[in-house]
Amino acid sequence: MFRQYSKIYTHGLHLCWLLMALCVFASCKKNPADTPENTLETIFENSELPYFKVTTTSPIQNEPKIPATLEILNAGEHNLTTNIGIEYRGSTSYRLSDKKSFGVETWDEAGEDQNVALLGFPKEEDWIFMGHVFRASTTTIFDPSLMFHFLGYELSRNVGRYASRTKFIELEVNGDYLGAYVFMEKLKRDKNRINIKKLDDDDNAPDKISGGYILKIDKTAGGDVAQDQPLPYYENNWEDDARYTAALGFRSHYDIFGQQIDFPPFGPPYHDRQYLETYFLYEYPKADNISPQQQAYIQNYIYDFETALLSDDFSLPTRSYTQYIDVDSFADYFILNELVGNVDAYRLSTYLQKNRDGKLQMGPLWDLNIGYGKQNRVPQDDWIMNYNRHVSKDAWMVHFWWPRLLEDPQFKAVVKARWENYRQGPLSETVILNKVDETANLLLSNGAIDRNYGRWTGINVDYLSAINDLKTYLSTRLNWMDQTIGGFLITL
Repeated sequence: MFRQYSKIYTHGLHLCWLLMALCVFASCKKNPADTPENTLETIFENSELPYFKVTTTSPIQNEPKIPATLEILNAGEHNLTTNIGIEYRGSTSYRLSDKKSFGVETWDEAGEDQNVALLGFPKEEDWIFMGHVFRASTTTIFDPSLMFHFLGYELSRNVGRYASRTKFIELEVNGDYLGAYVFMEKLKRDKNRINIKKLDDDDNAPDKISGGYILKIDKTAGGDVAQDQPLPYYENNWEDDARYTAALGFRSHYDIFGQQIDFPPFGPPYHDRQYLETYFLYEYPKADNISPQQQAYIQNYIYDFETALLSDDFSLPTRSYTQYIDVDSFADYFILNELVGNVDAYRLSTYLQKNRDGKLQMGPLWDLNIGYGKQNRVPQDDWIMNYNRHVSKDAWMVHFWWPRLLEDPQFKAVVKARWENYRQGPLSETVILNKVDETANLLLSNGAIDRNYGRWTGINVDYLSAINDLKTYLSTRLNWMDQTIGGFLITL
């Protein structure tokens, strides 16, 4: 009965969208960037989406941030004007996309960081204007729905896990309309973001050194290893993605198969055994601030956890690895990434945190632009965690943690219990598909889709089909996960 109702509902909604989209598309200008500047604001007087206007006095760079002003308009009304610093962000996405993303800090008149509550988010200074990878010359588009990040982070918060707060905006930079963006919080230590204890470089005593830490499994960024380069440098600096050093982080003692590594760390980018390695980057404290004692502490903690995970006999009732990790957070991280099909999960854009006197936790969820079945590396009827079965010797592979955890019936029991609980509420098909519908309706009814794809032309995007594809993926994935997790053999 539910499936029958869902099909009727979806078909009816699809027809409503089509009629609404035709009205919206007919009433909007093809390209707001061609509109005279004195009428740009008029276009957005009736839109619910905030309109961000950025003005700079010099060209935006990859590094460092340059001074600018940000003006926010809501429904045509001036809401806020503030000083900011702005730079391009992203490594692969920067190179691949004509529609760039930006890292932003709110500044005072002296150019110092200043906490500001933007769009009702808790006061902070670090923000992101997230674009959607789009390059017409190579017919590259990662997320035609524009909602991959927004939806995934919403689902994470719905199950009680912090994820970056997000809102859709439209963005103009120096008079150039750039389309629909997602305004979001940058992940960082903060009581309203990643809420862990502050750790200064002199907090090395036993009662403080246990936290807080934020680690990241990821590429190295050009801004970390090659700062202050001219902008064209970042168009093709692929080697900087894999330029690991002891100053930036540390390598696991174990390879992706759980075997001790017998060759030195920090080899040249893309050396022939890099695929075996997993590096942990210092995110907080930053590499420039973390003390040698703190480095030693967190490195030893990861080593002890990994050794325990490999040593435990899962046929016995006791576990030692659970002394080191918050199992619930690992289970939720697995569930969320697998649901959204995040092909970067576990091996890139992967955050870990450890609070003072607490256990290692996974998350927050991050970087979902090639999720939701929009990749051809892992079949949709398999776990993303099994990436290594389908891809050979990628420079970034899935570390042994996840296959090993899925061998443990006790961990699988936690996953099963939490999945079945979430499916009754925040991860029910009705809740998820309604959020997709609601978001698509917001973007369509306010003209943002027409304006965005009027600005970024050259790829034929059927938005209604993109939304239908997204909903089909989610329904199929939910059903597959129900069957697969339901079939977990739990022998405790």
